Order: sequence, then structure tokens, then C-alpha cells
Amino acid sequence: MTQPAVTFQIHQLEDHFNARLFDRANGRVALTPAGVIALGYAQDILALYAELDSRVNELSGQDIGPLTIGASTTIAEFLLPRVLGEFKVHHPAVVPQLIVANSEVVQARVAERTLDLGFIEGDSSLPALITDICCEDELQVVCAPAHRLAREKVLAIGALTEHAYISRESGSGTREVIDHYLKKAGLSLDSLQVVMEASSPEALKGLVATGVGFAIMSRAATDKEVRLRDLVRIPLSPPLIRHLSVVYPKERIHAKVVTQFIRFAKERLAATIATEDRAEAIERSG
Repeated sequence: MTQPAVTFQIHQLEDHFNARLFDRANGRVALTPAGVIALGYAQDILALYAELDSRVNELSGQDIGPLTIGASTTIAEFLLPRVLGEFKVHHPAVVPQLIVANSEVVQARVAERTLDLGFIEGDSSLPALITDICCEDELQVVCAPAHRLAREKVLAIGALTEHAYISRESGSGTREVIDHYLKKAGLSLDSLQVVMEASSPEALKGLVATGVGFAIMSRAATDKEVRLRDLVRIPLSPPLIRHLSVVYPKERIHAKVVTQFIRFAKERLAATIATEDRAEAIERSG
């Protein structure tokens, strides 16, 4: 909807209830007490609609229709494509739509119900969402083969302060996890020599390959480049492990296809990470 159309609908609601639903002051918009009540009932109405949709589809015995999925860039580019392909084989009438954004944007859109569900790095702090952990993902130092760090077998976080660092953008789930890891080690992002920021794993890998600096990235995002020896990956000590999670609205009943995809994706993502763990363990022991 266009902004004028949204404003018109809001005015219509306020005229209907004879009450202001929003406070508009100093360029900011906030819910009034009446707006909070209206929001609660609106969420209940949406939940009932989802329940109606689910029950009718169950009677037809068919899994059909759209499925809107949001995912952070790392998950969307390196983990979800295979999952979506396999799910489509089993449910050909379902039409998935994948929206790629950072974790902050994905969970916000799921809470707004413009997405059915989302995959993010870490947990959601939004009270309107349920967070289910899918699997664990390890973040490791990544650098060019000619970089001085490439000779190391394992790296303590303190050793990284001596080298140029390429960071993910603010709002990225990866950035948030790294910031938390640094804080636990008594450091901050300012402790690292940040020379550049990049908003996607592909851009990050391209920059790292030039030798301009190192990055800290998901192991899943760098498997291909490490196998081709374009990049080198070094574990951190202590290991930097994060959760990959699926988030969806707190409703009593979800559409059948949403429930099925959540279950399917959790199983497949966990299996994928477990396979990568075994492969890396074999490689290290060899």
C-alpha cells in the first residue's frame, strides 16, 4: 500500500472508533492506549484468519498456495536453497518466496506478518515471535592464503587486534554475534582495526581474497572457497558458536504448510551442519 492509502485507512479507523490510535509528535509515531487495544484485537483477528485458512486447507487434503520466507543472507545463500528445493519436490503445489535481508529486518517483517516465517542468526527479542533453534553454526577467521594469519592452526581473539579487519554491517546477525563474543573476551569492535564493512558474505569473501584484511565468517559460507584453496579458515579459541533459528508469530494454529516447512527445514538444516562437522573433523585428523 502507498503511504497516502495507509494514512487514509488509519483515519477511517480513528473516525470509526472516535478515538486517536496514534500519537504523532516531533516526527515520531506511537500507539495511544486505544491503539494498543486495537492492535491486540487486530492480532487476534489475524490469528483467527490463519486458523480458518489452516482448517479449510486440511479438509481439502492439499498443501497449496504461497509460502513467504525471510532469511538472513548467510542462511539464504548457503543453507536454504537445497532445503527449499527438496521441500518443493515433496510439495509441488506450494510456491515458496524467499526474501533475503539481515536478521533484524527479517524478524521485524515476520512480526508485522508480511512474512510467514523467518530464519535468523541468534535469537529474536521480539515478544510477538516464537524462536526455535534449528542448529549450531561455527564462525571462524577467514583470510587469503598469503595472509600472515593463514599459517596459524588456531587463533585467540586477542591476536586479531594486530591485523586489518573487514566487518559485517550493523544490523547483521553475524555482526551481533561477533560483537557479543568480543565483549565476553573483554574487547570491543573498536579494538579491531576495522578497515571496511560489507553487507553480504559474497562481498566479504571477495574483499578478503584480495588480502586487504581478514574477516570472521560462517563456516557454511566459505566451504567452496576453502576447498578450492582460495581462502584459508582458522578456528577461534574459544570456539565461536552461534544458533541459527526459525521465527514465526505466536498464534494458536498456523497454516499447515508453514508448520510442515518449519519441521522439514529444522531437520534438514541440522543434518547439513552435522555432515559438515564430520567432514571438518576428518580433515583436521588427516
